[in-house]
Order: sequence, then C-alpha cells, then structure tokens
Amino acid sequence: MTPIASRPRTPRAALILLLLGLVVRPVRGEPAGVVIEGQDGPGKGKHVVLIAADDEYRSEELIPQLAKILARRHGFKCTVLFAVDEEGKVNPAQKDNIPGLEALETADLLVFFARFRELPDDQMKRIVDYLDSGKPLVSLRTTTHAFNYAKRKDSPYARYSFNSKDPAGGFGREVVGETWVSHYGQHQKESTRGLIAPGMEGHPIVKGVEDLWGPSDVYGIRSLTGDSKPIVLGQVLAGMEPTDKPNPSKDLLPVAWIKTYTGPSGEVALVFTTTMGHAGDFKNEGFRRLLVNACFWCLGMEDQIPARADVELVGKYDPNPIGTKSYRQGLTPEQLVGGDGDGGK
Repeated sequence: MTPIASRPRTPRAALILLLLGLVVRPVRGEPAGVVIEGQDGPGKGKHVVLIAADDEYRSEELIPQLAKILARRHGFKCTVLFAVDEEGKVNPAQKDNIPGLEALETADLLVFFARFRELPDDQMKRIVDYLDSGKPLVSLRTTTHAFNYAKRKDSPYARYSFNSKDPAGGFGREVVGETWVSHYGQHQKESTRGLIAPGMEGHPIVKGVEDLWGPSDVYGIRSLTGDSKPIVLGQVLAGMEPTDKPNPSKDLLPVAWIKTYTGPSGEVALVFTTTMGHAGDFKNEGFRRLLVNACFWCLGMEDQIPARADVELVGKYDPNPIGTKSYRQGLTPEQLVGGDGDGGK
C-alpha cells in the first residue's frame, strides 16, 4: 500500500498491509488516496483506479477490500480514492471533493461507486476525459445516480446529473445503462438472490459464480439503454436471509448487465454495471467473484478468468452498517485501507 503523499516513516497502517503481503512504496503527491502494489498474477502491469464516493452503502469499506483482492490475488496495481473533507479525512458526506483523480491518466480500468456527487469542474473533467478515452468502466449500485448538480446548475457537467433532461437521465442513462428509478424490493426488508440471465450461463463474467445473494434490495429497473445485455437477474426475497423464500408478487429485474459507451471522441468503452453493492453483499463469495470476473472482462482478459477466481478476503472485512451517518469517522484514506483504528459510527 502506498500513501499518495510521501511520509518520513512507515505508519502502522502500512505495516499491517506489509504483514498481509501487500507491497509498500512511497509516491509523491497530494495525500488523497492509497496505492496498493500488485503481486504476481495475470493483472501485473495493469493499473486499476477504484473510487469510493457513496454515502449510504459503505463503499469506503467495500472498495478497499476489492482493491486488496485484485492486488494480492491477481496482481493488479490498485489506486483507491475517496470522498475527502478539508481535514484530509474520509467523509462520504463530502460530495464535492474526490482528490487524486489525476491517477486516471494512467488507469487501465475505473471501478466507480458514487452517489449524488457535485464535483468541481477540474475534478469532473478528469472523470469525463477518462470515460471519453474508450477505457473500460465497472460501476456499482448507486453509480446509476452518481451525480447531482443541485447547486451548480451552470456547470458544464450538470448534464451528468441523474435527473438531467438533456441528455435524459444524465450519466446513468447515457453511460452505465440507467439512472435512479426506485427501490423495488423493500429497502432493508427484502434481500436479493442473483440468478444468471437466460442465455448468459456461459458468459465469462459469471464463470464460477454460484449462490449469489446479498442484503441489498433490487432496484426498480425494467429497461436498459443502448446495447445493454442483462447478465444477472435479481429475485426479490421476502426477508434478509439467503434462505428466505422469493416474494411471489415481484418480477425478476436486471441487477447486473454489460454494455458499451461511445463518448464524443468516438472511442468505444466496455461497461459492466451492477445495482448490487451494499457492503454486506461483498461478504458473499459469488458477488466478489462476479466483480473480479467483470474487471478481467472489461480489460479484455476474459481468457485469463479461471474456473473459480480466487476471491478470498484479505485481512479483516467487517463493514459498518449502511446509512448516511454510520461511516467510520476521523480516518485518513491510509488508515481506512490499512485498518488502523476502529473508527466510529
């Protein structure tokens, strides 16, 4: 793990990741995020940037664990960026600041988990430039409604707001396949069983994906834009346990799909989107494998997806409950990734 700012000594969080076998090296720059150097594996030489900027589903805990798995188990270099406040602490409620986005200039893949951000133009430009480059995108849960320019409606990037009229649905509908629609399963009362969509059983992304379940609720998405193809359908369960029975009154709706996005440059990017992404979902081995496989597929590495990709958790993964005020407070990006301190609620 590498703090994006250089430091005079190796901090406790870095020592923790050294014990986990994750490589530490100093990198100069703003103390905005964390770099986890990849070990040996098919991802060696590839750079994945992962952004955690959602204030409800504990992306600030899920995303670092995904980065550790990609680095430790598969060899990718991973840069993890967060919503950060003026004190340099991870603060999901800080909707106008994701420092360190210059890392996208060397990224091979962006993994994006955001909700209702209103970024300054210089930061937003880096994301838009990446998307227009034709490089791939993996988006999670609330990234369908990643942006909401409620205050700065005169921004050239206000068009990406989830409720934009031009283009309709903004970033969500134009880039990832749909914007915010509704909860379909009852939030925190009905969970999701993932079923492979008919005809997609042999797709590389679902290779080795079994018993897919999560405490997230199914979103009310009934149509997808462009050339979207559902990969996984969400079955609404009448409870919050994987053994609960399906709600017979509710349909199967898409919870994961693939598509392409063509920006103004004319370059075509591969996109994988899932509306699962509750931090509790990531405790499910099937969901972890779905995300890892999607990263390989987006990078054109589908022939290197094993029968059962290694998705064993790296270190402790015990995320705080979901909710807009239940994040671990007072932690720097390095402390959060390294597990230094218990944080608060």
